[in-house]
Amino acid sequence: MRVLSIIHGTDAHAGTFGETVREAGHELHQVSYALDQPPTGRPREYDAAMVFGGSMNAHEEDEHPWLRPEKDAILELLDAGTPLVGVCLGSQLIAELAGGAVRRATEPEIGWHDVDLTAKAADDPVFGTLPERFPAYQWHSYEATLPGGAVELARSPICVQGYRLGDRIWGMQFHAEVTRQIVETWIASYQTDPAAVERGFDPEAARAELAERIDEWNRLGRGIAQAFLVAAAARAGTPAARATA
Repeated sequence: MRVLSIIHGTDAHAGTFGETVREAGHELHQVSYALDQPPTGRPREYDAAMVFGGSMNAHEEDEHPWLRPEKDAILELLDAGTPLVGVCLGSQLIAELAGGAVRRATEPEIGWHDVDLTAKAADDPVFGTLPERFPAYQWHSYEATLPGGAVELARSPICVQGYRLGDRIWGMQFHAEVTRQIVETWIASYQTDPAAVERGFDPEAARAELAERIDEWNRLGRGIAQAFLVAAAARAGTPAARATA
């Protein structure tokens, strides 16, 4: 398969998801509207797509004019029925374009926070690979509401953490793709995030916890990516099912 990877910064790339794509023998095409590196062809020409996180927010089109053409690209993927997964900002963009809303969460989630699967996740081809409860790496101050017809698959006490729309679109608020290097870059620049500063973010404690948890987290993230690729391969080139709750 040819897999499109949309990223929003050099410190917010495909991570373990990209590694898993390549290890499975698929082609990974990493592009970035934010870095003025859009795809050379039409998004709908890809067999599957992934949209990752970023420090910007979904509504900031005036500050980040490239958000509009990226949203158009995601809409093209949705209309084409391309198997698609979104992470953090990517998940929020997909939800917004599918009819949900993106809003500031009641409080930020930064660091490791427990996520619980819903009963409907048990037979989901992607989230069904996960334990019923697991500590997930997070870094966000905004959340997305479920689009009409979406199935909630996971949540935390703060917000929706995972959903499926139809039979080939998934969103996850947590960062299942991050490598140790990615998170260490975020930790080093935490002072650029007012929410982290306001909450008294402790970089040394964060690094210590990262060292303890990252190996297991990468194992889980690779499992998610593998499950998505299997589901995408089964659905690529076939008509999209109607979204049902």
